[in-house]
Amino acid sequence: MPGYVIHVAVAQEYFKKHKNIENVKQFIEGTVEPDFIKPKSLSHYGKSPAYTNLKNFLDNNQINSSFQKGFFVHLITDYLFYNHYIEKFSREDIYNDYDILNGKLIKKYNVELPQRTKESVFFKDGETKILSFELACKVIDEVSNLDIETVRKEVLENKEKWTKYKNLI
Repeated sequence: MPGYVIHVAVAQEYFKKHKNIENVKQFIEGTVEPDFIKPKSLSHYGKSPAYTNLKNFLDNNQINSSFQKGFFVHLITDYLFYNHYIEKFSREDIYNDYDILNGKLIKKYNVELPQRTKESVFFKDGETKILSFELACKVIDEVSNLDIETVRKEVLENKEKWTKYKNLI
């Protein structure tokens, strides 16, 4: 899963670009919620965040509230992150990269973290191994450009880009 800073940046940018969110606070809360549910297979509707199943989510949920829209944006972000933006990763390296990038991303996107995430966001110096600053920004910018209603329709129509999984290591 992308770190909390990436998820909140996606949510904040999405809110700026789209007019279909009624309550930004609930939207952002929904965006971080899936990573507070254990096991994550329950909240990601697949065996892990790397194997998020958007169709399973839509078969079991409505996306008619700001919170549910945020939850869905979280799952879209995870799905694309693991199936489009990165190929291979180690858990240790990717979490270290988040810690290295958090400060820069907070500054660039003026991220305001929900209180419940603050104890889980860390800051380190160093060089990233998997996720560069440029790639993190690309994820945030491109995912926040998507329209969740269009994604919902495409998922329900079984469009290939939403039903393919990579074999991740």
